[in-house]
Amino acid sequence: MLNMAALITAAVVVLIAIAAWRMGSAWLKYRGKRVITCPESRTPAGVSLDVRHAASTALKGDLKLRLTSCSRWPERAGCGQDCVFQIERSPEDCLVRNILMHWYEGKNCAWCGRPIGEIHLAERKPALLTADRCSVEWNQVPADDLLQTLATALPLCFTCHIANTMVREHPEMVIDRSRAAVTGNQ
Repeated sequence: MLNMAALITAAVVVLIAIAAWRMGSAWLKYRGKRVITCPESRTPAGVSLDVRHAASTALKGDLKLRLTSCSRWPERAGCGQDCVFQIERSPEDCLVRNILMHWYEGKNCAWCGRPIGEIHLAERKPALLTADRCSVEWNQVPADDLLQTLATALPLCFTCHIANTMVREHPEMVIDRSRAAVTGNQ
């Protein structure tokens, strides 16, 4: 009788582990903002998926994706969500963070010239130098404008971005040592 109880417990643990793996895999795979091409307008749109729905349907073995947000909503909120097919076909390629990481590969900082190098999402992330010569962080660029912004932006390392931000936001606290010193003996 003891062996039967242990066997049932082991089977339950295995089933729970399989369920957790299915749900966790779907949640990790489909979370985050994405850039897709809207099938109606043929323009980039920023979307997010309902990851809870994806995880729960993955548990049942019949994964179904649906959007929770789109940059074209609320005007086009009743659309057929045909763009989901793009995400199903290539979930990693339309993920904003992957688009950015690929864009930075092999690039050097536009100001200091140092290589951007490997990017760690939890650490000091590089920024973008926009066409108007302003540095911005990734999350400041709407997903639907990302591809257009990357076409004209330059990469900035974290250090140069922080320095640029400090000069822009607090010029009274910055000393520019590249200019000649001003003395009172002139």
